[in-house]
Amino acid sequence: LALGAAAVAAGVAGCTRLAADQPPPATDAALLHAAVQGVTDVIVYDIFSPPQASRVYAYASVAAYEALRQGDPAYRTLAGQLHGLEPVPARPADSVSLALAGAHAYLSVGRALTFSQARVDSLRSAIDGRFRARGMSEPVFARSVAYGERVAAHVLAWAGTDGYKQSRGMPKFSVTDAPGRWVPTPPAYMDAVEPNWRTLRPFVMDSAAQFPPLPPHPFDTAAASPYMREVREVYEASRALTAEQRALTAFWDCNPYVMHVQGHTMFATKKITPGGHWMGIAGLAARRVDADALRSAEAYARTALALADGFIAAWDEKYRSGTVRPETVINSHLDPAWQPLLQTPPFPEYTSGHSVISTAAAVVLTDLFGRDFAFADSTELEYGMPVRRFPSFEAAAAEASISRLYGGIHFRRAIEQGVAQGRRVGALVVERVRTRGGAPLVAAAAAPAAAPAPR
Repeated sequence: LALGAAAVAAGVAGCTRLAADQPPPATDAALLHAAVQGVTDVIVYDIFSPPQASRVYAYASVAAYEALRQGDPAYRTLAGQLHGLEPVPARPADSVSLALAGAHAYLSVGRALTFSQARVDSLRSAIDGRFRARGMSEPVFARSVAYGERVAAHVLAWAGTDGYKQSRGMPKFSVTDAPGRWVPTPPAYMDAVEPNWRTLRPFVMDSAAQFPPLPPHPFDTAAASPYMREVREVYEASRALTAEQRALTAFWDCNPYVMHVQGHTMFATKKITPGGHWMGIAGLAARRVDADALRSAEAYARTALALADGFIAAWDEKYRSGTVRPETVINSHLDPAWQPLLQTPPFPEYTSGHSVISTAAAVVLTDLFGRDFAFADSTELEYGMPVRRFPSFEAAAAEASISRLYGGIHFRRAIEQGVAQGRRVGALVVERVRTRGGAPLVAAAAAPAAAPAPR
């Protein structure tokens, strides 16, 4: 397997862009945004699966929030609200920069939970240089870094009890020839990704199975069956896609590892994960209202918690039902030459993970920023995708969800039930994760200008 040089170059550029060529801006919120983007770049470079990426974002975001909130008593700790999280160490009595501590907490957790640690170190050095350039005294600098590291160590100890390590040794998904059961798909025919993810401790949900969807339609190849009607819908939709439908589907692909076959050579291109896309949207929204570092950390943390529990809920159902993908069924029963617009991901079909996590994130972001928060999504510019504009987070989530049908990788029931599942996950995060009282975040700044509907 040869990894394309272009993909490697893109990953390197994504990190050095923050760490060297363009050092992070000096404002406290911008430094946090740079830290989040830097970890996203490493996640892309390391080719983390969507569930794995969501775990990194959740723990790193909680660490940053818990460090930063020490400076404002109006913000509540997440200890006691998230399963297993005990209060983090208190800030030192002597002067510290919580902005520096928060950035270090985020990056230290991100570094520990990813592979390319030197890339995180490079960004951390650039951020440290910015703080030193402000004239910060060495004792304050050292105390701030040390406090961020203490918070990170506390959060990492908590992460070590979530069952992730134990899941590494659990059995793989059992592939059989049972009708309707998931089998690996072309071109790479990869093993099923994270079949034991549902064994991890949720952050907010009571259990992975707290929000079970309705079951998928029974596998039935009779022409008039509900199942085959859905199969034909995907097949017919793929043959009549408009340019706009193709564009939105490409925009929401978010496949971290797309395989390409040229003769006897296979190579891959790497992209942002679905969770990384929504973390990017959270950052865009925070910058849009000029949120400070703490309010930005709040947005990242609540979004990341919704994403992480959303993946646990979706993966619980995926490996309960273990259903086959449209590509397999269509090739076997309708058209052996058919290919979906998007490459089929290597895990079972039901429910649509994109629909679950996009809806969950949209519910949380709507609670923070308001129902009619219009925004321009430039998250995927560096991956060659143009900016798309949305009148609300809900509209963006709806587009992300339907893209899975247009892309030929999900049936409608998986999308609709995924949306319902994600809405319940998001609502639970809004209900249980109380970071502060008061009005939505957007009320603290000028309301955003209206944006046109999605293109």
